[in-house]
Amino acid sequence: MAALLLGTLLLIVQPHIVPSRPAVISKVEATSQSVEKELLKKTILKNDFKRNIHFNGSCQQLPQTIIIGVRKGGTRALLEMLSLHPDIAVAESEVHFFDWEDHYGSGFQWYMNQMPFSYPHQITVEKTPAYFTSPKVPERVYNMNQSIRLLLILRDPSERVLSDYTQVFYNHVQKHKPYPSIEEFLIKDGELNVDYKAINRSLYYFHMQNWLKYFPLDRIHIVDGDKLIKDPFPEIEKVERFLRLSPQINASNFYFNKTKGFYCLRDSGRERCLHESKGRAHPHVDSHLLDKLHEYFHEPNRKFFELVGRTFDWH
Repeated sequence: MAALLLGTLLLIVQPHIVPSRPAVISKVEATSQSVEKELLKKTILKNDFKRNIHFNGSCQQLPQTIIIGVRKGGTRALLEMLSLHPDIAVAESEVHFFDWEDHYGSGFQWYMNQMPFSYPHQITVEKTPAYFTSPKVPERVYNMNQSIRLLLILRDPSERVLSDYTQVFYNHVQKHKPYPSIEEFLIKDGELNVDYKAINRSLYYFHMQNWLKYFPLDRIHIVDGDKLIKDPFPEIEKVERFLRLSPQINASNFYFNKTKGFYCLRDSGRERCLHESKGRAHPHVDSHLLDKLHEYFHEPNRKFFELVGRTFDWH
């Protein structure tokens, strides 16, 4: 159900600073991790960064992992689920460093200052969904750290369009401002309005090509957003393996809240669930119009499947 995927903004985010038991990794993986850390150190030295160090030994670091998108794909859910792991420290807000010119112009020192305090063994993660569809971002991220690990969470393109509209619609409602119906955005001169920004954001094939100019596919892990909502644990297990984390997140960390209609998290006996702004029902859309939307995405989806070497259960 589409509303389930929207319902994932959790109320509480707290960075973990308690060291976990070390992961069991191979010599090859250990060497790779060492190389990644050295490359990140070179970036820090090159830019003459001033580290903010806490008395407990933690400090702010440039992210080693970024959730790059996609907007309304489940990025907040993914970030909150990852925060269950003691070796993960998450930036609570969307930083928009690489896609906003004023932020990017402030430099990497400013970027580092937006990060949470973390211990050396922890992975710092930030998420800004707009990165995936911003043309300048892949090269900028590459110039910071070519060995960074990227997370991309995607969902059915048509459903993502509806979620995109729903978010903007409710933002206007809260401000007591009128907003056109979704049909007015989707249809122009009797045809599907392919210039609608929400449709463009769902053209995953187009945007993925830009990222693959700078990063090999093995540096970008694609999370199935539809599966993450229906059964989150298997998807999070895959993310743990991609990030080379010890398997600390368990199935018991997730429970289905029948009242809310989606999964919530259980962490050390403390339950945290979703913000009321999420999980909103999509507007009713005529089935004929939905068919047009599905038909439009059919070929781009096929090309995307070929590009990444896997398929997804989309219309």
